[in-house]
Amino acid sequence: MAGTRRSLRQTIDRLPSPQVFWAGFAIMAAVVALVLVGLVWMPYKPTAMSADRLQGISAAHWLGTDKMGRDILSRVMYGSRVTLMVALGTMAIGAGTGVLVGAVTGFYGGLLDEVVMRVMDGLFAFPNVLLALVFVSLFGSSTMHVMWALGIAFIPSFTRVVRSEYVRIKHLDYVKNARLQGASDARVIFVHMLPNVRGVLLSNVMIGFNNAVLAEAGLSFLGIGSQPPYASLGQMISEAQEIFFRVPTAVLGPGIVIVAMVLGFSLMGEGIRPATQSLD
Repeated sequence: MAGTRRSLRQTIDRLPSPQVFWAGFAIMAAVVALVLVGLVWMPYKPTAMSADRLQGISAAHWLGTDKMGRDILSRVMYGSRVTLMVALGTMAIGAGTGVLVGAVTGFYGGLLDEVVMRVMDGLFAFPNVLLALVFVSLFGSSTMHVMWALGIAFIPSFTRVVRSEYVRIKHLDYVKNARLQGASDARVIFVHMLPNVRGVLLSNVMIGFNNAVLAEAGLSFLGIGSQPPYASLGQMISEAQEIFFRVPTAVLGPGIVIVAMVLGFSLMGEGIRPATQSLD
């Protein structure tokens, strides 16, 4: 285990921009630490109301309280968990399904490829948030539904990227050699070819994560997703607009966490992007 960590660190240090990567990693580590601490301890229950309404920063309430007397720090800790969970779930659904569909259609081509890609083109013509709104309007507004809605909305972009890479590399010599040696189609697709699209895939995962964070925050700002009295970062910003000048931390707290998530992952991606480009 220690050898693996040392090898990983050495690999990162050899990146073209290791300082940029480590800066992003530090920001994301702080966000994850906030979420993990919130799993075991919060100053108050995020839904607990009190008579201490619209209080500023104090020893009792480090980020103050909102118009219902709820502790802002506790709600930021809870809302960060929701946003991070939705973003990770969105990427698992969107990237996982997109890689599978794109790999199969790109490898086999033909009628299957034509039909699937026309469906993906139709879905891709609509903005991700609009597709998510349609999904939520049909199945109801909840955190889980938002995650599935965004995940499905992200499938076309990953499908198109992976499919184009498979079309590009499926005629290369190493693929032909693997097939001549009797390797099954599944082995060729996922063992021989998939590792060779990791560069472009990793780059798109980084972009997708940031888009998922912003999309979740935007939907919760509109009141879709986690419903009151439970917190989500976008919902907190929406609720805090009218009290910004009395309790600025009501907006700044969740806003800073959203910016930190996007900035942290962007810096990590920027740090390793030259290396991923060299893999293509």
